[in-house]
Parts: sequence; C-alpha cells; structure tokens
Amino acid sequence: MVHRSAQAGLGLRSPHIAEVLATWPDVAWWEVHSENYFGGGEPIAALERVRAHYPVSLHGVGLGLGSVDPLDAVHLAQLVALVERIEPIRVSEHLCWNRHDGRYFPDLLPVPRLEGVLPLLAERIGAVQDALGSQLLLENVSGYVAFAGETLTEAELLAELVARTGCGVLLDVNNLHVNTLNLGIDARAELARLPVGGVGEIHVAGFEVFDGRAIDTHGAPVCDAVWSLLDAALACFGPQPVLLERDTRLPPLPALLAEYDMLRARIGAAEALPC
Repeated sequence: MVHRSAQAGLGLRSPHIAEVLATWPDVAWWEVHSENYFGGGEPIAALERVRAHYPVSLHGVGLGLGSVDPLDAVHLAQLVALVERIEPIRVSEHLCWNRHDGRYFPDLLPVPRLEGVLPLLAERIGAVQDALGSQLLLENVSGYVAFAGETLTEAELLAELVARTGCGVLLDVNNLHVNTLNLGIDARAELARLPVGGVGEIHVAGFEVFDGRAIDTHGAPVCDAVWSLLDAALACFGPQPVLLERDTRLPPLPALLAEYDMLRARIGAAEALPC
C-alpha cells in the first residue's frame, strides 16, 4: 500500500469534490480525512470515483492514539473497512490524544512526553498496524502550552516509535513552525532528530495568529518560513510526497491549484543537501 515519491498532493475537501469530478485537474494525488467517509452514501461513492482516476491517501483525525482509554474498536473497524474499499497509497494519523474516562474531545491534543508514554503508544500503534495490515504514518502536532517534566522532544518520541513499531513519520513542517512561534522549539534541530529513513510524507499548510498565539488553522497560504522548512526537510530526507493542506477559509479550486503549482515548483527545485 505505501507509495512514496517526490510528487505533490493536495487535500480534497467536500466543497471542491464536484468540481474535481467535473474537471479532473492535474493533481498527482489527493488526501482526504478518513472519518468523513465512514458513513457511506454519496460521500464514499464520490471518493470511489476520485480513486478511480487518482491515488488517494487517508489521513485520520480521530483515533487518539495517545489516549489512555482503550482504542475505539468501532472507529478502527470503520477505518479498516475504508482502507479495504479505497485501497489508499498511505494511511496516517496524528500523534495526539482525544479521549479520557469515556469522554471524547474533538481536538488534536499533544501527547505529554512523560514516563510510560512510549510503551502505551507502541502497543496501540502495533494494534492499529496489525488491523490494517500495513504501516501507519504518525503526524507531529501543533502545541500551545508546554508540559513540565517532559523527557523527550516530539521528534525524539517519533524516532523511538519508528524503531519500536516500524511505523513512519508524517512530518508537518507548518506544525513545527507553529511550535517554534508558540513554544520556542528549534525546528531545524527537531528535523535532525528524526530518522532519515522514517519520514514517509510531508505536509505544508498555513496558520493564523490570534491574540499573539499562532493557531494551526490551515486557513492561510503557506508562509515563507514554512516553505524554507520544507526545503530543509527535503534536504534531510530526500524526495518525499508533499501535501498542501487547506481546511478553513477555503478558496475557489483554481486559486488552490495555483498554490499547489507553487508547491510542485518548490519540490522540483529542491536539492539534496546534507541536513
């Protein structure tokens, strides 16, 4: 299932699906949010039409792998059924938690990198990969507060999980930049901590600033600092599939395709330099 190349991909959101099906734009591959297609009906029928013409990647937002509550068996079964139906080129999730004591939180909450987190995550990632029968990519997430007593950086945690489970990393360089602004992390140092052979996909997106805090809204064009981090990531990890994400303030499809062309040009110009 896992397919990797330097091609640029684009996030496919519901307001654009009809136009995509009518015009078949020149896009190498599309990514969709897995949970939007759990319910069947017209959405999954449209996605199957897209999949007949393009490679599709499934990107989950709801498993909550860092939660201490048990994995949601129904959610996992729905994901497995979707994977079997769509046959995606990649399946990914976020390194986050979203459940506690039976309650669900609709957010991508960062995992505190404290003692005990590695075996918990490794067990849950292993269970998901066993159910899927394939590798799972994990995305680094945006943070807005730091936790006291953490023993690993997020990149170090991801590197340990790659070594223990054989999962891969979905490197979101926008999230790295947001964490630089909010938490003062060194984004280039985090890139150097990731395993060179473990990165299987890269995301770029835009953020917005509210009350002095950078928020990962995916509601703005990619900024120069994030483009620069993409260049650095491609130099570190070589040719990788790179996705342009946009979820809020969604522009008309032609405008989004124009930014997608910028991404393709950026990938084409990238040089394999030492990290």
